[in-house]
Amino acid sequence: MMNNRFLSLSNFKYALPEARIANFPLQQRNTSKLLVYQKSDITEDCFSNLSNHIPENALLVFNDSKVIPARIVFKKSTGAKIEVFCLECLEESSKCSVWKCFVGGAAKWKEETLMLQQGELVLSARMYQRTEDAYEIHFEWNVEGKLFYDVLDTFGDIPLPPYIKRETVESDKDTYQTVYSSAKGSVAAPTAGLHFTESVFKTLQEKCINRAFVTLHVGAGTFKPIKTANVYDHTMHTEWIDVSKAFVERIKSGEDVFIIPVGTTSLRTLETLYWLGVKVMIDGVDNAKNLELKQWENEKYSAINVSVKDAFQVLYDYLEVNNLDRLIARTQIMITPDYTIKTAKAIVTNFHQPESSLLLLISAFVGNDWHTIYDYALSHDFRFLSYGDSSLLFLD
Repeated sequence: MMNNRFLSLSNFKYALPEARIANFPLQQRNTSKLLVYQKSDITEDCFSNLSNHIPENALLVFNDSKVIPARIVFKKSTGAKIEVFCLECLEESSKCSVWKCFVGGAAKWKEETLMLQQGELVLSARMYQRTEDAYEIHFEWNVEGKLFYDVLDTFGDIPLPPYIKRETVESDKDTYQTVYSSAKGSVAAPTAGLHFTESVFKTLQEKCINRAFVTLHVGAGTFKPIKTANVYDHTMHTEWIDVSKAFVERIKSGEDVFIIPVGTTSLRTLETLYWLGVKVMIDGVDNAKNLELKQWENEKYSAINVSVKDAFQVLYDYLEVNNLDRLIARTQIMITPDYTIKTAKAIVTNFHQPESSLLLLISAFVGNDWHTIYDYALSHDFRFLSYGDSSLLFLD
């Protein structure tokens, strides 16, 4: 699929001065700047006034995934540092776990078992095997009843994005989480949500703007640069989504006609759910035991005209038939400029890196106007990337 198409990556290049990358958050989350794009017009405001720009009875969809302290620094007996960045759990049992990890200083590790201790808790790590792009690391700890996530809380640090050129500080444990984060599993924050505070939620509620939550656990692949000249040759990373039956029921009811995802991960979740519904509709419930949306798989169904309500009705029926309260699936969806957004009317999002899959997604919303939007942001002192300012982009 897609192999006959060509779209040059260079079309999504722009000059991002290092000084425009926000290395620290603002002291108050909701005081960030807000760029509003609608019908080719650009205005700006303060994020605390977000509700002024959203229609009544709209539904904001948030990703409630919580960043885990996935970065662990070990020291060898020689004093050499080995930095382990946990990406994905491959196997979990009592007092041990196997994870796919990036390893800094891997050549120095060899066969030594590395250890950390705090109080009575002891964590050991040994290298299992190398994979194509990472390592499998076997962790063990000595306290019954603790999950590896609990162990990470003791020994791990919050992993800031690679473009933030500084060490983590204590405040990052709070500022690099959304105020509503709850489901542990991400190694990067769904940063569009970092601007929200209880006071912002209050103003939204006063205008009858609703909210709902989904979960997409953000992997390190979100920072993976596109290195192919043709963007369609890029291999998209895979991530897990987890949504409640109640959320699927809400969308299939058709009452929320103006859906606004907060962040690219929320949009990817919504669009994945739509296509999974279409997939189950076409392939049948019996052939959909393990739900997964592979890269470009949605193209197979793109000629079929299915409403959002009908697609989510099929998903709801699937959950009913299988007696499931939650839908958990893998997604590799890649949203490119020629993709037609199915579920959303607007998106709340930060400003993204040049030549990134996130910027390609934005172009699906606003077309080539992304150039105008980003030029405006650069010339009007907007702060970029994870700790930067926000935008509200309406579907072009």
